[in-house]
Amino acid sequence: MEIHAVRALLRLYQKSVTSCLNYKNLQGASGISHQPKILEDKPEKRSTTEGGATGGDSTEENCPICFSPFTDKESLSCKHEFCKLCLQEAEKSSGPICPVCRKVFGIIQGDQPDGTMTWTKSSVEVPGFPHCGTITITYSIPSGRQTEKHPKPGHFYTGTSRTAYLPDNKEGNEVLMLLKKAFDQKLIFTIGASRTTGCEDQVTWNDIHHKTSLYGGPGCYGYPDPNYLSRVREELKAKGIE
Repeated sequence: MEIHAVRALLRLYQKSVTSCLNYKNLQGASGISHQPKILEDKPEKRSTTEGGATGGDSTEENCPICFSPFTDKESLSCKHEFCKLCLQEAEKSSGPICPVCRKVFGIIQGDQPDGTMTWTKSSVEVPGFPHCGTITITYSIPSGRQTEKHPKPGHFYTGTSRTAYLPDNKEGNEVLMLLKKAFDQKLIFTIGASRTTGCEDQVTWNDIHHKTSLYGGPGCYGYPDPNYLSRVREELKAKGIE
């Protein structure tokens, strides 16, 4: 009786093992798995706008100069924001110009030495501008000694006299007034090395281009040059003159 019971238990065990093996083989053949499926967390998509700010309702929380959270946040008219001290240091370095978009937010004062700007008008026609006369501008900057605003305080600098020309029409007179404003803000000239002679401590042009000849075209800094007035307006605008 006991032997019969043992044999019955062995047959039951064999059936159980065989059933398990068949089930595993079925899984392997079909590729079906009944293990719980783990869902991977996918990173949230974030849209960004120009300047690195996150799109949507969120706002930029770090100063674009020091890349740290704002301290005494200041906003400019162009909507860019900075730490107060960061903006002050940037202004000391490059003037009242937004470090992000380069828009001028104040009055730029240059280091042009003292001098005079005068102009006269004549009936001489400017090439490319028929039926209008000429505005002749005369700049005079005497020699002197450099101040703390200049590259070599206390050193002597060589002055200059320059002549420039504009057409005597509506736009030419508008540019004349813009140049006068730039001269009053000491932006027309600076002190540095001459681009023609290489000599140091010279009064030189300061990146606002002038027509120093009536003739010869752009290659000779003269006329005709149909795009000159619009170009010089852009150069003046970059310095906050408009």
